[in-house]
Amino acid sequence: MAQPPVTGVRYSAGQRSFHWLIFAFVLLAYVFINIKGWLPRGDAARVGMLEAHFAAGLAVLLLIVPRLMLRLRRGAPAVTPEPPRPVRILGHITHGLLYLFLVVQPVLGILAVELSGHAIDLPFGLAIPALHTPGNAALAHSIREIHEDVGDIFYWVIGLHIVAALWHHWFRRDDTLKRML
Repeated sequence: MAQPPVTGVRYSAGQRSFHWLIFAFVLLAYVFINIKGWLPRGDAARVGMLEAHFAAGLAVLLLIVPRLMLRLRRGAPAVTPEPPRPVRILGHITHGLLYLFLVVQPVLGILAVELSGHAIDLPFGLAIPALHTPGNAALAHSIREIHEDVGDIFYWVIGLHIVAALWHHWFRRDDTLKRML
């Protein structure tokens, strides 16, 4: 589907806000789950890190929907100077993978917890009740493993996204990065 042209050299303020908010929540989700791994089982702080991880993941899922709607409605400003076609194609593929990750990863996390028959516990005593009981432990375990594997893979995709933005800025000297600042 062709996107409408965007006027100006930057993404809209809303698009930039969604980008950086989602970035912050993805970063927090990774920080919380890694800190959880360093803490001993049964430790209250470990439980708190898992709850914070769930909350950050849910925030990503809730923010990605309006972000995608805004992107479809507003499009993207052109890169100046225009990159070669292979670079544009790689950029579209990477962005497609990032959007897919931002939707699929939280959904996999929710499914893993829901299929285990447990509520999704959030900070401050909040919870999303288990909707699927009794649980299916084997399926929940498989989905949790996929969720973890996808999370590991996306360290690399996120890193590629950051390196590409810096490459555009420092080596191609185009305005790719400036459009999102």
